[in-house]
Amino acid sequence: MTTLVKPFAFVLMPFAPEFDDIYKLGIQKLAEEKGVVAERVDEQIYSETMLERIYRQIDAADFIIADLTGRNPNVFYEIGFAHARQKMCTLLTQNAEDIPFDLKHHRHLVYGGKIQRLRELLSPELDWLKEELERSRSSTFTVELKKVRAELTKTEWRADAEVELVIDIHNRTDRRTPEIEAIYLNTGKGWTYSQNGEDCASTENPTDSKMLRHFLKAPITRLSPDGWAQLALKGRRRMWSKYTGKDDVKDKYPLKGYVNLDIVTSEGTFSEKLSIETVAEEYPF
Repeated sequence: MTTLVKPFAFVLMPFAPEFDDIYKLGIQKLAEEKGVVAERVDEQIYSETMLERIYRQIDAADFIIADLTGRNPNVFYEIGFAHARQKMCTLLTQNAEDIPFDLKHHRHLVYGGKIQRLRELLSPELDWLKEELERSRSSTFTVELKKVRAELTKTEWRADAEVELVIDIHNRTDRRTPEIEAIYLNTGKGWTYSQNGEDCASTENPTDSKMLRHFLKAPITRLSPDGWAQLALKGRRRMWSKYTGKDDVKDKYPLKGYVNLDIVTSEGTFSEKLSIETVAEEYPF
């Protein structure tokens, strides 16, 4: 008889009384309803130091749920360790301002201190995490958005947003990936992309006329077990023009949405949706 092992979510948050109901009712109880084991380190029994235990539990976890409310330095440090371990992380906060700029492109939920709102937001997130976990166990490809950096370039006549994306492709299985035949980046219209200094060819997405499909050069034909490859891309979009803009040019433009990465192989297409949230603004240097 086969025993089903439930996914394990390790929860990172401040150990303070005001977070007890948020953890017990908003996170742990909901996780239990979803067939997920969610635990904090303070309710576990262990012999090593707390920091050593946290390291071990992050390594053992299938995914991480972290509450950044109050900008607790220990939680920030532990999230950094989890990201270094390539763990799927869902970030929570009562106030969006508690999520620093360099973490805003990671998945995050703003629940405003209300447990019911937290449950409403976290419920589909747990479903997605379970699906991603199952897919990662069966697929040889794991795709992660490693870096997002945006900049605004302005002249008297126009303002353009420039976005730098770094995407990691891993094979965390013990078998080789199928041969990569093509890679496409699907974005909203108005964007142009370049790779290694060369413009990427683009055309309308055949299944969604609102999106463009940009052709990318595969950095490698296939990945060996534990193999890794990286895509470095630069996107550009006109945000304002003196001749067409009805409003005055702005000092910054929020960029929020997603891109889809399609890896076409001899055994089918692997698709990954990557959330983007950043701000294009001028840099003083």
